[in-house]
Amino acid sequence: MPCSRIAWSMLFGLVSACGGDAATDGLPASAAVDGTFARIQRDILDRSCVSCHRTGDANARQSQLVLTSDSAYLQLVGVGAVQQIARADGVTRVKPFRADSSLLYHKLSWVPGHHSRDYGQLMPMGTTKGVTAGQLEYVRRWIEAGAPRSGHVVDTAVLADVRLQSASFTPLGAPTTAGLQLKVDSFAVSPGSERELFVYRRVGNANDLYVTRIQSRMRPGSHHLLLYTFDESRTSFPCNLRPSADAVRDIRNADGTMNIVNMLPMACHVYFAGAMTQDFDYRFPPGVALRLPANASLDFNVHYVNRAPIDLPGEAFANLYTADRAQVQTVARTLNLANTSFSLPAKQRTTIRTVFPMSVRTTVLGLTSHMHSMGERYEIRLRRADGTETSVYVNTDWEHPGFTNFDTPIVLQPGDALVSVVTFNNVTDRSIGFGLLSTDEMNIIFGYAY
Repeated sequence: MPCSRIAWSMLFGLVSACGGDAATDGLPASAAVDGTFARIQRDILDRSCVSCHRTGDANARQSQLVLTSDSAYLQLVGVGAVQQIARADGVTRVKPFRADSSLLYHKLSWVPGHHSRDYGQLMPMGTTKGVTAGQLEYVRRWIEAGAPRSGHVVDTAVLADVRLQSASFTPLGAPTTAGLQLKVDSFAVSPGSERELFVYRRVGNANDLYVTRIQSRMRPGSHHLLLYTFDESRTSFPCNLRPSADAVRDIRNADGTMNIVNMLPMACHVYFAGAMTQDFDYRFPPGVALRLPANASLDFNVHYVNRAPIDLPGEAFANLYTADRAQVQTVARTLNLANTSFSLPAKQRTTIRTVFPMSVRTTVLGLTSHMHSMGERYEIRLRRADGTETSVYVNTDWEHPGFTNFDTPIVLQPGDALVSVVTFNNVTDRSIGFGLLSTDEMNIIFGYAY
């Protein structure tokens, strides 16, 4: 929920299940299989993955991966990863003889401490348990044996280990140096539903704070974590009011309708910080900081999507590390550039181009994007006053877009612009516009600048 324009347009105007807990049961003892990969296909991919990774599904489009039996092997073995961090690391979906360099193995492994890099959501989605320990080892040994398409290369005795993996979550520790922690306490997301909520937190700072580092962590299943301040220059309704402190405010009622009262504060929001990945850690360059005014309050916003048949736990933490004013030479500001007026025709791929011109010299430190499940590609371009354009950011993961930090900041002069070029694929039978559900769409650039 990016800005007041968005709030007013809403006030006045993820995915399908991928398995569920039943998919992690032990393997049938009497099933007839033909080779190691055939067993992986039938007992893991078919049961736990193809409900999302099938032709026409939004998840298959986003990941560019179809795991039905007619496609899975050719789309897995020897094929480079699409997920941005994995691709940058040179990871392959399945790299023969190298399970440690195979994204499939990383995605299926829920072992605590296994993941040193964020390669996106663990699989299968829509469950609190992964494949069994035996199934994971079966996949690992198949890869280490060269990942052949046919033949028996792994002893099926390993499948006797039917212990279920469980996803672990370690809460984010509070800053050990100057700073503060905000959190949204644990809550439940009902089966087959979305839950988006706010919690208004008073910071309690007598003087201005200067934030030099922003760190956050969310339980799996969240689409975003956002922190907002309020526009103090606006004194008319509803901006002359503030929410009750520490109370959970859902934007939807129990029947799924919008809770207008809880949404009213959105009209007064000013974006301060946010993340769309489970773990996020951003440090401003030396001497640069965001200012948090004295007696500040922050509206903490999270959005969870649960397609599992059981409750999904939600929880989120944000750390704001601070520095003395004497250490700050430049006060940064946030970028929140949104197009809220667009329409995506049914059964059609559409590319939306939006130009955001700069009226003053702007030094961009980092950028990220925000779209929903119909979004296939989000590109940000730098357009100079003479019309030349350079691509500076590309994202293809709507759920967890990466944040691009520019080691050499981008300097825009008056007349230059940032341009969003977003490709959506509306596979539904209805026209889709801007909205808050994952089945609606968004088109937003977030970032930091000065």
